[in-house]
Amino acid sequence: MTQNNVTPSPAFLLGVPDIGAWRAGNTGVEGVWRFESGTPGRNVMVSALVHGNELCGAWALKGLLEAGVRPERGTLTLAFCNLEAFDRFDPQRHDASRFVDHDMNRQWVDERMDAGDGSDRRRAAALRPFVAQADWLLDIHSMHEPSAPLLLTGMQPRNLQLARAMRSPEYIVVDAGHKDGVRMRDYGRWGLPDAQGGDTRSLLIECGFHGDPASLEVARDQCVRFLEQSGVVGALCLERQLHGWRMADAPRQWALEVTEPVVAKSSGFRFTEPFTGLECIARQGTVIGDNDGEPVLTPYDDCVLVMPSTRQAQQGVTVVRFARRTLL
Repeated sequence: MTQNNVTPSPAFLLGVPDIGAWRAGNTGVEGVWRFESGTPGRNVMVSALVHGNELCGAWALKGLLEAGVRPERGTLTLAFCNLEAFDRFDPQRHDASRFVDHDMNRQWVDERMDAGDGSDRRRAAALRPFVAQADWLLDIHSMHEPSAPLLLTGMQPRNLQLARAMRSPEYIVVDAGHKDGVRMRDYGRWGLPDAQGGDTRSLLIECGFHGDPASLEVARDQCVRFLEQSGVVGALCLERQLHGWRMADAPRQWALEVTEPVVAKSSGFRFTEPFTGLECIARQGTVIGDNDGEPVLTPYDDCVLVMPSTRQAQQGVTVVRFARRTLL
């Protein structure tokens, strides 16, 4: 065990994808590809590398491009997002390439993007037109710690409905986001309640530990399921072009409704145990951490810990979320 209960990272076994052939894009914005079918349909976007150290999504997008996947209706946009952070990637210091100046997945308010004070905000502003035009989004991520995959829906029931229709992964996280900024999947129309959001859908998939090759398998599986549900590419076409990408359906699905985050007061936040996520703490009032001298207690019985990690701990950063679980 090391300081602040940060256990050493497991071996980083997922290789770095060579995306050189696909880096230019075809839209005039580096790393962004857009394909039009010429037939009416949804505008669907799949994004990766919002954080430069989350490689599974880059591998998945590279695979979609190499397979020549094209929309049969509507529009398909594929975006390698934070290329400057990705260029700094070092498997020995993988957390250091998460972002350059600001966490890109906390910058999705117009005021921050318009400020342009930093590489990540300027890049978000360049991506903004594509994000604003998309109806459906699958944003591919991975995690600091080894964990089962998590599909984040936000608070909108329409996204939970889509997650259930996809029939995988097993754990669906219903949450309101972060106190320190807005995620891409919550930007614009995607953040609106169902009565105002229309046909929009947005999901964020956490595929597992950054360096686990299994995270790539999850990313591929989620791409196939999401594209099929979106209607832009049919099931037969997906099976032909992406044969072997789809894994078995989850045996069951749990909704983990986040009731509150725990936000660090400083980099000194400590857990009482090396939690890795999805632990169900039986008793209300169990101490699970120390936040600068303040004990962190579970607020209710059977409290699930969602994505506990102190690797990025500093003032204002979420280090764990408390959730209630429901079998769907």
